[in-house]
Amino acid sequence: MAIPVEMPKMSDTMEEGVLVSWLVEEGASVSAGDVIAQVETDKATMDLEVYDDGVLLKKVIQEGEAVPIGGLIAVLGEEGEDISEVLAKYGGGDGSAAPEPETKAEAVEAEAGQAPSGDGAAEEAAVAAGPEEGARIKASPLARKMAREHGIDLRTVRGSGPEGRIIKRDIEALLAGAPVEVPEAAPKPAPAEAPAEAPAMPAAYDVERISQMRKTIARRLAQSKFTAPHFYLTVDVDMEKATAFREQLNELAEAQGRGKVSFNDLVTKACALALRQHPYVNASYLEAEGEIRLHREIHVAVAVAIDEGLITPVIRHADRKGLGQIAEETRRLAEKARNRELQPEEYTGSTFTTSNLGMFGIDEFTAIINPPNACILAIGAIRDVPVVRDGEVVPGRRMRLTLSCDHRIVDGAVGARFLTTVRQYLEEPLNLLL
Repeated sequence: MAIPVEMPKMSDTMEEGVLVSWLVEEGASVSAGDVIAQVETDKATMDLEVYDDGVLLKKVIQEGEAVPIGGLIAVLGEEGEDISEVLAKYGGGDGSAAPEPETKAEAVEAEAGQAPSGDGAAEEAAVAAGPEEGARIKASPLARKMAREHGIDLRTVRGSGPEGRIIKRDIEALLAGAPVEVPEAAPKPAPAEAPAEAPAMPAAYDVERISQMRKTIARRLAQSKFTAPHFYLTVDVDMEKATAFREQLNELAEAQGRGKVSFNDLVTKACALALRQHPYVNASYLEAEGEIRLHREIHVAVAVAIDEGLITPVIRHADRKGLGQIAEETRRLAEKARNRELQPEEYTGSTFTTSNLGMFGIDEFTAIINPPNACILAIGAIRDVPVVRDGEVVPGRRMRLTLSCDHRIVDGAVGARFLTTVRQYLEEPLNLLL
């Protein structure tokens, strides 16, 4: 029995996949677990495995085509097996092209070939479709009737009416013995002088196919922005101690041959610890289920920009991990994200998200909540600024954090308390080690 191979759901947000490349040719034998193609989802390019043994009887879609989840991709079976039933089930028939409907032109031609009904209009149509270059002969109904009664071919008559229209007197003159005049071919207008060829202009724009990732980003962020009522809270964080703390950590890490800890890693850890104290920030508003879900575990997603868009790998149990472990895991996941090698379990299930544009020199921005999270933290650049301390202006280091909150779950005071806790951890960074 022929076996359909359908588009699987490869991520929680996937709605369709694009078949990037076939890895097996039609007629080849495959076994369960073999990879027959690669599919681009909204997050990554992934291998498509088959779950049965058989011969790849037909590739139903071509490379570059998008198929919704559950759509037919290929058919397996025994060599020579009839697959028409499977194709028909998915609306593909037997694969042969459906007969083309009659074109409008063909329909008109068929009508033109019908016998004239005898009225003037039908006759005009018949003449118009005649062999004389298909040109319509202009003649009054009476002139047509007279010509028909006397067997006169209207194409041999020069009309004296307006715009060369054949009228009664033209037929009468012909019947009276006047020589039949063959109309001269109307002089063709001189061809218009070809305009000077304009210099080739570059196209006004380039076109790119909307990737699965970009489609998903657009859909999810629009859903978030238009359904979750956002409000924003901003604080300025004194990063002087965090800077010194990080320098000490990295000296130690270098001595041990380990990777460095970034400021972003400090923020990830600070958020994870703060989420322990503020469960309504580590939550989801699930309207369809009619519930607010307070997550018992803390999984912090870190937004990573890649060429195709944005992806958020997840540091699971970030509150339980040390700074070195968070740093190493973040680097590893970011690298996999850039190579589009993340597996679904590595970018799903977050309970909170951070987004950092500080490395681009952005001091402050607001981010759109990554659903179903309740909040997202936007991290700005660390700035050297003058600050007032003990009545004197002195050099200082500041970083601006902006928390976007879903007001359906998080009220202003809840968000403010959470943000205050994050700031306290960063301003006294030794607490991150406790």
